[in-house]
Amino acid sequence: MRAIWKGAVSFGLVSIGVKLYSATEEKDIRFHQVHREDGGRIRYKRTCSVCGEEVTYDDIAKGYDIGGGEMVILTDEDFADLPLTSSRAIDVLEFVPAEQVDPILYNKAYFLEPEGTATKPYVLLRDALLDSERVAIVKVALRQREQLATLRVREGVLLLNTMLWPDEIRNPDFGFLDEDLKVRPPELAMASSLIDSMTGEFEPDVFTDDYRAALQEVIDAKVEGREVVQPEEAEQAPAAAVDLMAALKASVDRARAARGEQPSRGGGGEPTPISSARSAQKAAENKAAKAPAKQAATKKTAEKKVAEPAKKTAAKKTPAKKAEPAKKTAARKTTPRKSA
Repeated sequence: MRAIWKGAVSFGLVSIGVKLYSATEEKDIRFHQVHREDGGRIRYKRTCSVCGEEVTYDDIAKGYDIGGGEMVILTDEDFADLPLTSSRAIDVLEFVPAEQVDPILYNKAYFLEPEGTATKPYVLLRDALLDSERVAIVKVALRQREQLATLRVREGVLLLNTMLWPDEIRNPDFGFLDEDLKVRPPELAMASSLIDSMTGEFEPDVFTDDYRAALQEVIDAKVEGREVVQPEEAEQAPAAAVDLMAALKASVDRARAARGEQPSRGGGGEPTPISSARSAQKAAENKAAKAPAKQAATKKTAEKKVAEPAKKTAAKKTPAKKAEPAKKTAARKTTPRKSA
């Protein structure tokens, strides 16, 4: 790493010489704008919108637009007269508990390395911060701008976190904040269960930038002249669910399955708000499903009872009809015998 700043941490009457290093780096894949036909780099010229001439860096100043087409021009001399904190000092203002600093204020991070004979006071400040479990609030001037920052310890090294000023944080002015939205206890319990099923220890190394890896694969394939293997598309998130409870339950089951656990079932343990709500909902659904089935079964039984006597009556009438010709024949045979 290359030091980007040198100065001193002013801690009471103690001055600790330090070097400043960028603690982070972006891994974005950067591109140049080129001509599609021949790959030539696209160059931009700095031209004046008034006279049309090309302007060198030495002739460029800073201008502040005051509206109406008027511009106030500031030179390096104007900036030199500003009451800016010494560009070579990190002034410790106070020590506060780390949890009192809202993470939204953090901007950029820098490592501090002791310079020369400043190692002992550096270690003293580091150990004192660790023992007090506090962070130091400091002011520092970086790149011609005064910034608020914190000093804390990370892996045995002092870490400087520059911060945004409070008036640089926007207020979330959203309409739903004024709405009176009610969350049912079973829904809240199910959401809490989902959080519990997805709770773990944060290990940043297990997360990767899949987009950057896929883009690098495309670039490597272009360089090597081979075809790009299309990665499998990730499963898209479902649209907003109509049944919030069903969506939450499905999410809990999926999270448990990912951990190798059994999906949530109606068990024999003590009922919880979640299981009670599910049992009541399931009982209502079963009752509603059984009612039409019971009515249908009753109707079929009634129809069966009505049909059975009809069948028996028909069975009795049929033999009677078949016996009529036999009776008539017997009557005919008996009559001549009486007349003789």
